[in-house]
Amino acid sequence: MDLASLSLHPDILTALFAAVAAGLAVLAVAWPYLRRDTQHHRMRQITHVQERIRQRERAKLGTPPARALVRRAPRKFFLDIVKRLDLVSQAENGETIHLLQRAGYRGRSPVITYLALRVICPLAMLCLSAFYIFVVVKPEFSMPALLAIVALCTVSGYYVPTLYLRNRITKRQVSIRRAWPNALDLLLICVESGMSSEAAFRKVTQEIGTDSPALAEELLLTTAELAYLPERRIAYENLAKRVGIASVKSAIVGLIQSEKHGTSLGQALRVLSRESREARMADAEQKAAALPPKLTVPMIVFFLPVLFAVILAPMIIQMLQG
Repeated sequence: MDLASLSLHPDILTALFAAVAAGLAVLAVAWPYLRRDTQHHRMRQITHVQERIRQRERAKLGTPPARALVRRAPRKFFLDIVKRLDLVSQAENGETIHLLQRAGYRGRSPVITYLALRVICPLAMLCLSAFYIFVVVKPEFSMPALLAIVALCTVSGYYVPTLYLRNRITKRQVSIRRAWPNALDLLLICVESGMSSEAAFRKVTQEIGTDSPALAEELLLTTAELAYLPERRIAYENLAKRVGIASVKSAIVGLIQSEKHGTSLGQALRVLSRESREARMADAEQKAAALPPKLTVPMIVFFLPVLFAVILAPMIIQMLQG
């Protein structure tokens, strides 16, 4: 049947158009069910990949290390001192725990040891100072003066553990501050190469360990928290709390905002790395600018007398000989 014959039968032509329209309507209604949901499929793949990464990180963290410093039980002697003096409430103090974490001590054992040493050190300083003053030296001072010296030594013994922690925190922060821009650069390279956040942090931990063991330790803990915690934001915030450095906190805020709003993580890391390097250079320039005033007093006290002696000594000798 050709087109001329179809034009002579309008009923057949109408039925044909109605069949085509009905077929297209059925196809339009069934198209969402026939079309494959690629977005849902990709989301499921990402979920499976994240779950495999978490299982792999948990398996790596599950291997027992040579020395389990975090899970080491506290010494019975220190634990007895804390229990007898009812210092358990101080062991749960968040400020003390954060202070020890910034110094690199984690777990319950360092807290118990720290509290016990704050009791032992004053007693030890009392005994040592009294023995040294009244037995070894025996100075010709009045008894109230000697007792004041002993009391001062005893009070200073109470602050010895805190001063030690402050010194250790300062050293760790200096090490982390120097290596942080390099760590951001390595993290940027890993992220732009297609690695996930967990894999990137682990790779940076392996590479940055030679420059800063303290930063490598903190990033390793962050990798573990990224594998265990349900939200990445919590792991990033914990890193900022443990480190306590302004540049690290600003970088963590940038990472959190990048993941929250879905912006490019590589671009955020590039900006944060540049800002960290500029801040480090500004600190170096500030220290260099403050160096001449600091050298003024040593030069006046130590260098100028020697210089005058070298210049005037021959003249004085000649005058004495003449």
